[in-house]
Amino acid sequence: MLEVIGTDAAGVAGLTPRSLELLRGARLVLAPTRLLGDLAPWWQQELAAGRVPAGSETPELLASDRPELIIGPLEESLAAGRPAVLLASGDPLWFGIGRLLLQHVRPDQLRFHPAPSSLQLAFARLGRPWQDAAWVSLHGRDPEPLAAALQKRPAALAVLTDPGRGGAEEVRRILAASGLAAAYGFWLCERLGHPAERVQRLAPDAPLPADCDPLHLVLLIAEPPAPPADPAALPLFGLDDGLFLQHDDRPGLMTKREVRIQLLADLELPAAGVLWDVGAGVGSVGLEALRLRPALALWALERRGGSAALIRANAERLGVEPAGVLEADALSVLDEDGLPDPDRVLLGGGGRQRLALLEIVLRRLRPLGQVVIPLATLEALAQLRPPLERAGLRVQVSQLQAWRGAPLAEGTRLAPLNPVLVLKGRRVD
Repeated sequence: MLEVIGTDAAGVAGLTPRSLELLRGARLVLAPTRLLGDLAPWWQQELAAGRVPAGSETPELLASDRPELIIGPLEESLAAGRPAVLLASGDPLWFGIGRLLLQHVRPDQLRFHPAPSSLQLAFARLGRPWQDAAWVSLHGRDPEPLAAALQKRPAALAVLTDPGRGGAEEVRRILAASGLAAAYGFWLCERLGHPAERVQRLAPDAPLPADCDPLHLVLLIAEPPAPPADPAALPLFGLDDGLFLQHDDRPGLMTKREVRIQLLADLELPAAGVLWDVGAGVGSVGLEALRLRPALALWALERRGGSAALIRANAERLGVEPAGVLEADALSVLDEDGLPDPDRVLLGGGGRQRLALLEIVLRRLRPLGQVVIPLATLEALAQLRPPLERAGLRVQVSQLQAWRGAPLAEGTRLAPLNPVLVLKGRRVD
């Protein structure tokens, strides 16, 4: 039987009494190099204390850093009936050596004794429940999964870093490239379980510790971004995604920066007039339109609960004031006379009601007005284009595909965002 025992950064000193008993009886001990140096002195201490019988054979010690080199000696030891122990980090069956062992050793010859994983220890140190957390491993992997995970705006994201590829600094660069540095607390967790463990929150512009331990991971904890000190000092448009407050239960459901810029251009915003933002989400497009054209009257409509308060909060952060923010079903609201007829319409929501909403928009759109509709599918384009043409609007169709740079070894790779179709109709009279 091979006993596979998980450890934390404290190594042998952190083992349970049962695990220590198994280690004392082993004739072959395999462990990462960082733990091997402690094993020989530990054995002598155990011998001197009488916890192993006098004259007991000193176990054979082998480094497990290159797992492919230990399979042969391990198989020989098991065939000879020699008790064997393998020390691993955390839970051997979670991104550990357990998977490889199961490929070469019969399951009935393996017994696993997991220690708390590094993720468990990290969240425990923060005192934060982690059932809602996502995780990404960068060990030997390109960083694209991290960039993709960030676009979903998880409430908490644990990143298993690869020190050989940049470690925590790689995570920080990807976070900045995603425009979300202001939306996450950055926690660096080193040597978890070791007496000299260190857990610290780093500000976005703070340097990493010069003595950062290679044995570390990063926790990214979502938090409301700090309000801009001076909204007037922000860029005129194209704000980072992380500057906008989000719904706690629907993070990431907002128009990304690159798409937002394109939609603002396609709207051809007049100096004054009425802009309807239907399906406004967190208000990102309409509020940036007000920064460009302060004299516009913006009416933002979003039916999700809590949206009106969130859009108003984002408006205050950006120093703009919509003419109205309505939290209601757009189909009933737009068909009433309470809203002024629009000069520009961004139809970003509606779902199955979108066709009916478009029919109302076309009835109320002012002369020379324009409607812009971002779409995710070709089927939606096929459904919504004909009504624009039947109404006599000049129709344009485009597709936006954007990529964001992400660190890759010593260079940069491009991580794609989801493509967006843009359907635009312009009233010619």
